[in-house]
Amino acid sequence: MSTVPGSSARQSNINLPNILTCLRILFVPVFAWLAIRGNNENGSTQWWAFGVFVALMVTDKLDGDIARARGIVTNFGKIADPIADKALMITALVSLNIVGVLWWWVTIVIVVRELGITAWRMVLLRKGRVVPASRGGKWKTTLQALAVAMYLCPLPAWMDWPTHVVMAIALAITVITGAQYLLDSRKQQQ
Repeated sequence: MSTVPGSSARQSNINLPNILTCLRILFVPVFAWLAIRGNNENGSTQWWAFGVFVALMVTDKLDGDIARARGIVTNFGKIADPIADKALMITALVSLNIVGVLWWWVTIVIVVRELGITAWRMVLLRKGRVVPASRGGKWKTTLQALAVAMYLCPLPAWMDWPTHVVMAIALAITVITGAQYLLDSRKQQQ
C-alpha cells in the first residue's frame, strides 16, 4: 500500500477509486457479451453495449481524478487501473473484430503497443522509475475510446468512413506515442 505524501499512515485498498476500478474489471465481460450479441445488427443491444462502454470509460476518468484529489493513490490502484484500462480496450477491439466491423491487424497493432509499453513501464517501475502518461498518451486513449464508441453506436451507413478515419488517427497516435515513450526513455538513459 502507498501512503499519502507527508503521512506515515498506510492507505487502505478499500476506497472509491479502487472500487470503481474493480467494477470496471467486473463489467468488461458484460460489455463483451453486449457488444458481440449486438453483432452490429440488434439496435437496442448495440445501444446497451455503447452505454456500458461509455460508463466504463467515465469510471476510468473518475477513479483517477478522485484518487489524486483525495490523495488516496494505492499500489493496488497503480496496478489494477492499467489492467482495467487494457482489459476494456482490448475486449472492445476484439469484440469489434468478432462482429466484423474492425480489421484484425488494427487490433494487433494496438494490442502489441499497449501491452509492450505497459510491460516496459512495469520494468521501469521495478527500477524505481515512474513513467507518467504523456499528453499524447492521453490523446491516444481519448481517440481510441471515441473510435470504439463510434463503432459500437448504431450509426447510419454513411458514418462508416468517418468512423474508420477516427480509428486511423487513433492508430497513428498509438504508434507515434509508443515510439515517443521509448525514444524519450533512451534519451534519459544517455
